[in-house]
Amino acid sequence: MLTLLGPRQRFCDGLSRRNFLKIGALGLGGLSLPQLLRAEAGSGIGRSHKAVIMVFLPGGPAHQDIFDLKTDAPSEVRGPFKPISTTVPGVQICEHLPKLAKLADRFSIIRSMVGAQDNHYAVQCLTGRHTRGAPPGGWPSLGSVLSKVQGPVSRTVPPFIGLAPKMGHMEWADNGSAGFLGVAHAPFEPNKGGGKEDMTLNGITLDRLADRKALLSSFDRFRRDVDGSGMMEGVDAFNEQAFGILTSSKLLDALDVSKEDPRVLERYGKGDPRNRDDGGPKLMEHFLVARRLVEQGCRCVTLAFSRWDHHGDNFGALRQDLPLLDQGLSALLEDLRLRGMENDVSVVVWGEFGRTPTINKDGGRDHWPRVSCALLAGGGMHHGQVIGATDRLGGEAVARPVEYGEVFATLYHTLGIDVSKPHLTDLTGRPQFLVDNGLQPMKELV
Repeated sequence: MLTLLGPRQRFCDGLSRRNFLKIGALGLGGLSLPQLLRAEAGSGIGRSHKAVIMVFLPGGPAHQDIFDLKTDAPSEVRGPFKPISTTVPGVQICEHLPKLAKLADRFSIIRSMVGAQDNHYAVQCLTGRHTRGAPPGGWPSLGSVLSKVQGPVSRTVPPFIGLAPKMGHMEWADNGSAGFLGVAHAPFEPNKGGGKEDMTLNGITLDRLADRKALLSSFDRFRRDVDGSGMMEGVDAFNEQAFGILTSSKLLDALDVSKEDPRVLERYGKGDPRNRDDGGPKLMEHFLVARRLVEQGCRCVTLAFSRWDHHGDNFGALRQDLPLLDQGLSALLEDLRLRGMENDVSVVVWGEFGRTPTINKDGGRDHWPRVSCALLAGGGMHHGQVIGATDRLGGEAVARPVEYGEVFATLYHTLGIDVSKPHLTDLTGRPQFLVDNGLQPMKELV
């Protein structure tokens, strides 16, 4: 890894400018930045700037206590939370989500997500597919697909950025894998790094980097003079682009929320940077950073918020976390509208599965992959609706079951990508579709 020393400056979650200016083995998947840019150059570049913000709730949130309350169920199922009305007639959500209740006409709730696996990882929410039956290299995540198919919007902002920090259970901290597309399309991860792969240029400041750049260019010119194969042709262009990312203020500015209007910062609120058990911190700032990154040209931002694996004290934990999710997510949706980005940016919020209908002896709910919920907003979709339904106990989908791949097909549609034809080629040379089994965008939303 290459570390560039610069002026000390703090970012949203304690990350310093010095620590952020790292490009290399861990942050970008093992290749130098010029190599990654060279690999990306072969992909088609789309110029429209549609984007996706994916909010992953690690551990699997209790759907029947958030978006699908069962007031007529037995006490051992329904729990203590009360439903409240929203701006959409007949649609109710949990009492601890009052800000979202006022924005219900701007998002859609899916109450019948099916097809999950009983595994604590983010893969299905990031790829729309199961791990079984994957081609060599694995399925690429949505952000990696966008990096490959549409390319970067800006030469100085990576198309795919993952904000999830390190966690005790690292499967929850997965920002997305490039799979068979290769490391050129892996997410840039500013909140991760370190390790033996680091190479620190001690004492090299951003001012002195220009001198080193000139030295590198002279070496490249010498190599080109003695290279008869022509492989060195074009290296200067990639190094120039790498230098642009390292020294451009666009990416750094997007990560520095201190540049925001204090009133905007107040709307998003302040969370808790500490990891909860093996889960993630409650970083309200990441909702804001996601908007700022998209605004600067990122096509896909993934983030992981808190920990939702409540086998015990489910309701005590939700009383803490739901108001924070309510504040951060509602601020993001309102911000996108005020900035004229609502129709261009899709937001999806979900976890890896749902929770059991019956409350256990410890006041918690256990894993329940048979049905769960999701929230979709923005993207020019038709909102102000509930899609699907579960039975009286919230344990089975009884109307309009929705597969993860259908949500992905819908997201690709909002990005202007036709899922009816293959866009990718795997490592064996076989063409691959973006979603399984000929799944199509959800007619209710598009």
